[in-house]
Amino acid sequence: MSRMITVRMSDERVRAIDELVSSGSRASRAAVIVEAIDRLIADLEREAIDRAIVDGYTRIPQTEEELEWAEWSTEESVAEEPW
Repeated sequence: MSRMITVRMSDERVRAIDELVSSGSRASRAAVIVEAIDRLIADLEREAIDRAIVDGYTRIPQTEEELEWAEWSTEESVAEEPW
């Protein structure tokens, strides 16, 4: 199901959206707005995940052993590259 909503925008924003449509970059005004909203939602979700990761490591920091293993693993991975 989809719903129609009305949004008030400045003339500058509408012109910018219309330029994207007229240049063929996007199919319609609606496509521009939906893409912008989808990107915003994805960005906010990534930010929430980042905060959760930081919170987790703040509450339970890595041990010295885990840090040493991570460094060793990274060195091994780089050494295996054919460059």
